Amino acid sequence: MADMTFRQALGLGRPLLLDGAMGTMLQASGLPVGMSPEQFCMESPQVLRGIHKAYLDAGVDLLTTCTFGGNPYKLPKELDIFAFNKRMAEVAREAAHDAGRPVFVAGNVGPSGQFAKPLGPVEPRELIAGFAAQIRGLVAGGADLIFVETQFDLAEARAAVVAARQECDLPVMVSMTFEQGVSLTGSSPAIFAETMQNLGVDVVGTNCSLGPDQMLPVVRELLENCACPVMAEPNAGLPELHGNVTVFPLGPEEFAQKTAAFAGLSARILGGCCGTTPRHLAALAQAVRGMGCRPPEAARRDGICLTSRSQLVRIGADEPLVIIGERINPTGKKVLTQELQEGRFDAALQLADQQVEAGAGVLDVNVGASLVDETSLLPELAQRLIGRLALPLSLDSSNAEAIAGALPYCPGSFLVNSISGEADRMDVLGPLCRDYGAPFILLPLQGAKLPVQASERIRIVENLLERAAGLGIPRRLVMVDILALAVSSKAEGGRQCLEMARWCRSQGLPTTLGLSNTSFGLPARELLNATFLCMAAGAGRTSCIANPSATRLREAVDAMRVLGAHDPHAESFIASYAEWKPAGGVTLRQGDKAGAAKTLGEAVLTGDKENVLPLLEAELKAGADPFALVRDTLIPAITEVGARYERREYFLPQLIRAAETMQTAFGYLKPRLEANRGPEERPVIVMATVEGDIHDIGKNIVALLLGNHGFDVVDAGKDVPAEAIVACALEHNARIIGLSALMTTTMVRMEDTIRLIRERDLPIKVMVGGAAVTQAFADAIGADAYCPDAVCAVRAAKTFI
Repeated sequence: MADMTFRQALGLGRPLLLDGAMGTMLQASGLPVGMSPEQFCMESPQVLRGIHKAYLDAGVDLLTTCTFGGNPYKLPKELDIFAFNKRMAEVAREAAHDAGRPVFVAGNVGPSGQFAKPLGPVEPRELIAGFAAQIRGLVAGGADLIFVETQFDLAEARAAVVAARQECDLPVMVSMTFEQGVSLTGSSPAIFAETMQNLGVDVVGTNCSLGPDQMLPVVRELLENCACPVMAEPNAGLPELHGNVTVFPLGPEEFAQKTAAFAGLSARILGGCCGTTPRHLAALAQAVRGMGCRPPEAARRDGICLTSRSQLVRIGADEPLVIIGERINPTGKKVLTQELQEGRFDAALQLADQQVEAGAGVLDVNVGASLVDETSLLPELAQRLIGRLALPLSLDSSNAEAIAGALPYCPGSFLVNSISGEADRMDVLGPLCRDYGAPFILLPLQGAKLPVQASERIRIVENLLERAAGLGIPRRLVMVDILALAVSSKAEGGRQCLEMARWCRSQGLPTTLGLSNTSFGLPARELLNATFLCMAAGAGRTSCIANPSATRLREAVDAMRVLGAHDPHAESFIASYAEWKPAGGVTLRQGDKAGAAKTLGEAVLTGDKENVLPLLEAELKAGADPFALVRDTLIPAITEVGARYERREYFLPQLIRAAETMQTAFGYLKPRLEANRGPEERPVIVMATVEGDIHDIGKNIVALLLGNHGFDVVDAGKDVPAEAIVACALEHNARIIGLSALMTTTMVRMEDTIRLIRERDLPIKVMVGGAAVTQAFADAIGADAYCPDAVCAVRAAKTFI
């Protein structure tokens, strides 16, 4: 073992060096064509150890285990997950032991290639269990830390961290891949950084996809948002095709010079990804020799951070006031209660849409009604809302089991409402929030007595904070409910609430309150609520649980944003209130509405699967021609979705949901279309991931979108030899083949299929795509089209028919 711990090494005051690429080193060391790296390393551990030694000789401080594909979804079935990961960690441990200096073994956990529900088919707990099985082996083999790398989806990165926390207390380092400033599923570096810090990881970083120059803005954003150390592991530039070989253009010296600059920005760990070798790392070690690590300049922020895949909501003293929408709560709502009792969500989804449109930053979700099983209904409704909306949710239940059931489905840091001094509430929910990185509302209630005086509430909060600290729960996960009391029965309730807000502000604690409680039993409640909102904001209250559609409340919030310098140049205020008159209300800004779709085209555009069939049936009852609906409504709508995706207004979750909505509509219309004109002749396209490559997420997304644009898609699968791909195309009379490859080592196999087609003079067009594929590569191998994403694939395919 190393003479010091990894956490101690992070405080050495110099950059730590991670090793470089592994796949290309294995190929250069004799990895046979067609054999998996995992099988090869199990059979030839001395080769792997030699590669580790080469990196150690270059001067690295961390060795990465050869377990990138060591999870149940990727590891060859003939290999045992625990035994494989344990052995790979042991090989790295043996090499580190012989180094004669402190060297740390980073147990490598790569992506599963799966999406968790509700975005994909995999249960989150299954994903966590899969990662846990891998991590058990890494820990048993002697890993010093868990290194979760090359992540492209926030939910999966979170699942891997949860698994690590379940299995061990080793340090955790997590790295995400970004392109054009976001991950594949739409997360910015700031969203990723805050989510990981909520989970308590030790190091946050980025790797792959980019060279040092392109990675610089990502590293800067991570540093701006991280109080923990930051890691950067760029490729040796962007890949280029030289003949039939993919190369990365940066040599050791140029790579080292550019990457060492990250240390000057205060990145603490540097390494190399695709295209780097021991020579690159030796040059980097030389370049950073003598360099210190200055402390990061990230501003300390009090408060909590809530995240979804694509939205970040900060609640704190220096942030604009956040409205937590209160309306998904069956109390006093007969229709909602009845639907929940029947297991239906129409009213809940409608209330969600209305609140988003009205400006809520977070939605509180409560299904607590008589004859309702919250343990099944809360997770189910949470999934529906996550698939429908972009903003974070607040899981509101007195049933701890219901919250425990819903938390795994949350792709980021969602809020838990709430933890009080009730017996066992902190002991049950506190560790759950800690392990899932879920901020929570701390409710100053203990026993049957309702504390009126601020001093009583403060005492309860202090006790609960002490208990939370004892459970290892950081302050960054805590927000205090300052407990609004009805002034109609407790005249001093308002003043005590304000005193509580001032105390919380002095402690750096963000706050919230159920605003409508204040005015209970009085007339002009909206007036009282809005006035008290402003008073409480002045005392330090940072959010409220309220109805965002209330006119006076919305006016007060918008005005406070201008006066608090959160609306630059008052642009939003002017846009909404230019025609405002006293008592005249506010004109909502028109934009992309989140409400339930009102037209068939809007249903596809917004991905409203729940309402697309009723809208379709209404059109048909009104006499609409099924063919005209497809031609004039559905196809233009899905085309516009593609355009928004290209403009980066939509991200992958929106694209998938819109495509699934289109698929639902077309599936309903298909029997009518065939009844009128017979089975439709659709152009056939074969999709396949090339031989040696087992990644198929990209291919599946392309296939889904092509199916919505009039193509009959035949999925030939993954790891498919060129002969089989061509045979499949001939069997189905396909005019187009789409080839996918994720890795630089497998994308060269695309040319095999193209060569066969050319040799046999077949009238088949080939389009190619994948993370490492470029236009230059596509041109060099003679592909008919290069498709960087699913939308481009549809456009290319249409030109071939």
